[in-house]
Formats: sequence, C-alpha cells, structure tokens
Amino acid sequence: MKCSWSKAVFRKSKRLTMSEYRGHKQHEIEDIGDIIVDLDHISNLPDYILHQILSFMPTKEAVKTSILSTRWKNLWVSVPNIDFDDELLMAKLADGWPRPDVTSFVNFVERVLRLHDASNMEKFRLSCCVYRNAFQISSWISDAIIHNVQELDMSLFAKDPSVIPQSMFHNTSLVSLKIRMNCAIQLPSHVSFLCLKTLHLSFVRFMHDDFTEKLFSGCPALEELALSDCRWINLKNIAISSSTLKSLSIRDLTHFVVFDDPTSGCKIKIDAANLTYFEYFGNLLNGIIINDTLSLDKAFIKFPCPGEGVNEVACRAIDLFQQLKYVVSLTLSNQTMETLLFAACISFPVFTNLTHIILTTEIGMNHTFRVLMHLLSFCPVLQSICFSEGFMCDMHLGENNSTWSSIPICITNCLKTVTLKNFHGYNSEICFLKRILKTACALEMMDIWWSKTCLRDLKRKIEVRKELEKIERKAAACVIKFS
Repeated sequence: MKCSWSKAVFRKSKRLTMSEYRGHKQHEIEDIGDIIVDLDHISNLPDYILHQILSFMPTKEAVKTSILSTRWKNLWVSVPNIDFDDELLMAKLADGWPRPDVTSFVNFVERVLRLHDASNMEKFRLSCCVYRNAFQISSWISDAIIHNVQELDMSLFAKDPSVIPQSMFHNTSLVSLKIRMNCAIQLPSHVSFLCLKTLHLSFVRFMHDDFTEKLFSGCPALEELALSDCRWINLKNIAISSSTLKSLSIRDLTHFVVFDDPTSGCKIKIDAANLTYFEYFGNLLNGIIINDTLSLDKAFIKFPCPGEGVNEVACRAIDLFQQLKYVVSLTLSNQTMETLLFAACISFPVFTNLTHIILTTEIGMNHTFRVLMHLLSFCPVLQSICFSEGFMCDMHLGENNSTWSSIPICITNCLKTVTLKNFHGYNSEICFLKRILKTACALEMMDIWWSKTCLRDLKRKIEVRKELEKIERKAAACVIKFS
C-alpha cells in the first residue's frame, strides 16, 4: 500500500505541491485533472488505511497533508506512529555549521501532541538534545505512555536522568523499549513491564550492581536484550537473569578498564536458560560468564583489531569459546582470529553441535588461516563454512603449505557446503578450493561468488572455472556454482 500511494502522489508532485493545490486549485484542475482523480481515489479509502499510509511518513510530512483537502484536514491527528527528530529542523549558521532550531522544534512537538486525539499510539520515536528543560521532554514521553504506546524509541542527549518519567517503569502496553542516552537511568523501587519483549540500552550508565537485577526482574516477558557501549564503571557484577530471554547482544568497547589493575573491570553474569542467540562485540575488558548455553543456536563473536592487553584478551576469548561449546552456528570476524594468535595456548572446546561457520571479514595472513584450521579440528560435525568477504590478496597458501599437513576430520567426512564470496581468483583461493574438492567426500555444493571487480573479466572467469572443474573430486556428485 505504501508503494502504490507514493506513486499516486509523489510521482507527480513536481506538478502539484500542497500549497499549489490549495492556492491554484482551478488552474491545476484544468491542467492536470488526472492527478485530482488519483488523489480522490486515495481520499475515498477508509480512515484506518489512510492512517496506515501516513504512519510510514515522517510526522512533519504527515502533518502537512492537512492542507490537501477537508478530507485530509484532521486525519493526521490519529496517526498511530509519531516520529520527532530535531535534526529535521536544523538552521545553518553563517559559517555553514548546522544548529537545531530549538523553538521551532519544541513548538512543533507541543502542537502535534496537543492536537493528537485519544487513540492509542503504536510507535513513538523521539530524538533530540535535552536543551534546558528536561521536564518538558519528560512530559512528551508521558504523553506517549498515556496513549498506550507499544514501541518507544528515545535518543536523548541528556545529563538529567529525570528526563525519563518514573511512570514509564510501571507499564502494561510497551512491547519494545529503546533508550540511547549518555547518563544514568533512575529506577523506582519497583519496575513492572508486563508485556515488554524487546529492550535496547545504549550509552546508559549503570550506577550500582543491582541495577540490572531490579530492571530484568520487572520484565517477565523479555525476549530480546541489546546493551551497546553502556558504562558500568566501579561495578563488580552485572547480572542478566531471565528465563524468557532468547536473544542477547552486547557491544562493550569500553576504554575505562586497565588490564594491569586486578580491581578494574566487572563480571557480566548471564543466566538465560532459553537463550538461542548471543552476539558479542568488544575487547573483553569485562568478563563474560554464561551459566547455561544448552539451548544456544547461534553466536556472533567479533573483537576489534588487537591492541593494548591483547594477550589477556586472547586468554579471555578462549574462556568465552569454552562457554559456547553447544552452539550450532558460529559467526566470526578475521580480527577474532588475529586475537586468538596471542593466546598462550589455543585450547578450543569440542563443538559437538556446530554445523555452520560464517567468517564475516576477509581472511588475511597465513597465521590466521592456521588458527581457522585449528578451530575446524574441534568441529567434528561441521557441514557448512562461508567466507563472506573472501581472502586477502596477501595470502600465500600454496599446495605444499604446512597448513595442509593435517586436514580436519570435518572437511574429509562431514563438510557439505563451501561458500566463498568476493572471489578474485587469487592463487590462494584456488588452492584452498582445490584442496577441499580433493578431500571432502561429503561435499554437495561449492558456491563461488565473483568479486564485483572481476565480473567483467570473462577470460579469467573461464580459466578459473576450467581449472576447478578438471580437478578429480572426492565427492563425484559435488556441484560447483559460480555467481
């Protein structure tokens, strides 16, 4: 519905703007009567459909539709989705730098909320700097809560925790709550989000150890939790406990911990028996302890480029992998492989359920490839491996490379699918594919995706295809597919 309406109105908006429609109506009817027909068709739709159409538009644009005709005058006041963003109301200074037009923004928000009818809201998004009036912005959020909003998304550049009303923490309508703010959140003595399933916290400062315990105990239906660059300075333990939690993402690129200080950093303890997805992106300056991973299906582990304290990070990385030994699908970055190089002893657990491995960045350096092969030797039932970004050009992987002295058993016995994307036809890439074809007896599909830079090099593509197809395959039925 969104697409057809856009074509009907905006495709011809060069010839008919809202102001022109009202100010030069007679002229437009004579000149472009076909557009009036399009608009009339839309105007005859039921209100609930028009509300749905308007909900796909920025609130600022939805309000403007009130000038189209009498039919549209008050439709926007019942729109279920409200989106306020002060970046849309920027005024440029003489030097070219933008600044928010605070007065216009505040007046606009006040007017929209004042005129909005009593119908329930589905989504309320607010992104703004909390200038000098936290109370006023708090009242806007309270207004959304009064309208039984289901999805609340707030990006508040604030220093005053009172910007979030205490009434929000006793709620029966919220299903999704996303908060981005660079200050602490003040929790009341009791928290109750009976229907909340999704919770995202970004840049929030945790003030005491029992913050998360109090918060999550009031979320009996929570299924998805994302913590992004939150600050837990001077804390010792962060407890994430939820029997309903299915997805947990932690981005922890903190720079406030010193490895040499044994009192620095905290332990993030996770107790979620029904967790099926775990994602971690950080430098492991804070410890991760996952108590129960039997139900874990997918994990995505990404470390930044190795830097200060990399030896300690590598040791903690091995500890983290030990806790993921029941995972079914594992996604890793090349930086993760590089980090593991610095571990005193790379002792992986046996991944008894791991059937899929995905590598999200280019594989570079022979050392990191050897770490990968070492990892594969602990994956006895692996069926699929995907190189999402291919190999780097500086890889030197020849037929007689020492890496091939011991082929992991999963490659010879279980591997069914190899996917190599961003393929350039480098010698190392071809050598790797040849080795797989020669040794993988269960291989069913080799899926090769050419790099965009090679798509027009037809000669090279033909040469590579012929070179691979003439290899005597261990699995005679294996299909080599080029895309």
